[in-house]
Amino acid sequence: SAAIMSMMWSAALQLVKRSSSSALGGRASVLGCRSLSSSSSSDTAPLGVTSVPSVKMLIDGNFVESQAKEFVPLTNPATQEVIGHVPLCTPQEFENAVQSSKEAFKTWRNTPVQTRARVMLKFQELIRANFEELAVNVSVEQGKTLADARGDVFRGLEVVEFACSVPTISMGELMENVAGGIDTYSIRQPLGVVAGICPFNFPAMVPLWMYPLACTVGNTFVLKPSEQDPGASLMLAEMAMEAGLPKGVLNIVHGQHDIVNAICDHQDIRAISFVGGDGAGKHVYSRGTAAGKRVQSNMGAKNHAVVLPDAQVEATVSALTGAFAGAAGQRCMAISAAVFVGDAYEAFIDKIADKATGLKVSGGLEPGCDVGPMISPKAQERAEGLIAKGIEEGAVCVLDGRGYKPEGYEKGNFLAPTVLKDVTPDMTCYKEEIFGPVLCCLKANSLQEAIEIINANPYGNGTSLFTTNGAAARKFQNEIDVGQVGINIPIPVPLPMFSFTGSRGSFRGDLNFYGKAGMQFYTQWKTITARWPESDIPKTARAEGLSGVGASAPGQD
Repeated sequence: SAAIMSMMWSAALQLVKRSSSSALGGRASVLGCRSLSSSSSSDTAPLGVTSVPSVKMLIDGNFVESQAKEFVPLTNPATQEVIGHVPLCTPQEFENAVQSSKEAFKTWRNTPVQTRARVMLKFQELIRANFEELAVNVSVEQGKTLADARGDVFRGLEVVEFACSVPTISMGELMENVAGGIDTYSIRQPLGVVAGICPFNFPAMVPLWMYPLACTVGNTFVLKPSEQDPGASLMLAEMAMEAGLPKGVLNIVHGQHDIVNAICDHQDIRAISFVGGDGAGKHVYSRGTAAGKRVQSNMGAKNHAVVLPDAQVEATVSALTGAFAGAAGQRCMAISAAVFVGDAYEAFIDKIADKATGLKVSGGLEPGCDVGPMISPKAQERAEGLIAKGIEEGAVCVLDGRGYKPEGYEKGNFLAPTVLKDVTPDMTCYKEEIFGPVLCCLKANSLQEAIEIINANPYGNGTSLFTTNGAAARKFQNEIDVGQVGINIPIPVPLPMFSFTGSRGSFRGDLNFYGKAGMQFYTQWKTITARWPESDIPKTARAEGLSGVGASAPGQD
């Protein structure tokens, strides 16, 4: 019943709000005490709101109330319950955050690199200790199943672990005697204040792509999490400070377009990391680079899977079903288009639809749930509109998930898995990123034709090939113009010792996220050429004060 569902969600919220584990010193967790307003009747609360708190900012080491006059509701996507209000912070609050980071940089940059790495070692320990609380928060605010939410946290944790390797990967270079008595060496130095703008779909992972690596190489950071699910960022920030991150090294502000523009324009911010949609990503890249900043911008995608007739049926069906429907299709590496070569078209599509029919669509914390809600009614409406447009343009709907309402979650933003076949590259449902649990199925007569279809698409984030033929796999990985390739792997996201190498229309910038490229993005080279002539050495062989040392008799030189 609805009452039972409400009780379950209330219990989940209490889990997030309850005191953290002893690893956090027994203090109340940030959502229960520090990052949410402690008084629902505060002067800074949205007008007329008396039952839900406002989300705090992190400025100069303190979780503080915003003096903003505008707030946006923080909503549970499964129920539409308003669980908080997120302030659109004021220009002065943003300026305070930047100046805090600027001041902190003066000392943080000179903190020994091993000390900075030890902060990350402690940080990853605290993330592990509070893993379930983080995952529940992600599920409640973003809508993911608990399994997907755990994956969100874990993939971010892996980048924190990688950041501990900074002392090794950020070493410089030296060559002696480039000329007579002249040595040249290059060192990597931090940039200064850098900023991150995060999307809604990975509220734990994406912030952890950014500031752990940026701060460990010596920068300070201003983070703008998505206003749709900021809780995980704030929980992680408290853990980072508990791990030893000094005040001002990380600041967190909330906002929408005005804050994004302020980040792009502020003269004290040296670089911007952005993950999100096409329009915003192109805007941030153009505006940020015009202001002289270094920018890395991960944007939209249309990820294809190619299925050859010799692919293993059961494994391929399971892989593709999870890849298009998992996380409600709201991930930049989701498989949203499948190209079936030859006989594979008839052999696989119905099996994928049957497999997807068996997925449980419900609230993310429900036991056995496979697909949770979409982030907002607007996102759901957009996805359903693209499905309708595809059918209008000639696609055949094999499995229609529109209008699905799980029992007890009738107000949620649910779109069940949907499969369209007879899709062609000129259809709107193919050309646009749907960002929902929808699979568009295309047919190709050969592997070469499949490669040409993918290479003609403007995006280049990820792609996969399913086959048992090694020669076909080698041809595919060699000729495909996409940044991340999976062979019998549906979502080929690299581990952090590599980099996230989306390309073409999916990325703007020169250096990708995390891995060595991430370290390079957050640092700059400085090259020193030094000459210390041998003729400058004092002619006496002994330093002052050592007279008589080594002489054959006392007093003799």
